[in-house]
Amino acid sequence: MEDGSFYPEPLPKGRWGKAPLAAVLMRGPFIEAVRVGEITVDGLDATEVLLELLRELRFDVVMLGGVSFAGFNLVDAWEVYRSYGRPVVVVSRKRPDNEAVKRALMRHFEDWAERWNIVRRLGKIRSVETFPGEPPIHFEVVGATAGWAERVLKGYAAVCRVPEPVRVARIVARGVSRPPGG
Repeated sequence: MEDGSFYPEPLPKGRWGKAPLAAVLMRGPFIEAVRVGEITVDGLDATEVLLELLRELRFDVVMLGGVSFAGFNLVDAWEVYRSYGRPVVVVSRKRPDNEAVKRALMRHFEDWAERWNIVRRLGKIRSVETFPGEPPIHFEVVGATAGWAERVLKGYAAVCRVPEPVRVARIVARGVSRPPGG
């Protein structure tokens, strides 16, 4: 799952915008389904929208391209795991700086503690080399072991270090983003 751009950028203080959220279901190397929803910039509806996008799909794992979408709209990986009983792997291209995230949440959100709890509960940030010659990706896993998640991430790294479901979801989300005035 990945998000797309939101406009106008940057949003004026206090103004809520929307951004697309894309989910891609893959069976091996093949795209089986694509679903797109809309989430609120800096809102708290990403988890609810994701749960709806996943409804009626059959899948073994949920891969998220990070935990924060449309600014600081956070997906609660534990809620996704509880709702579907499937592991959730949060993938990051760069190692997350959770202390900087916490400071930003404290500075900009009255409900920062609720948002921080979503990040904190993800647990240990791990790294794995998924594609030869490329830097490692970083991940957190809910509902499975780190070793299992490493095997899944390596198995889905087909054309680059980013697993195909996340890479394709990003392409879809960016493709359906509305340009300024559009």
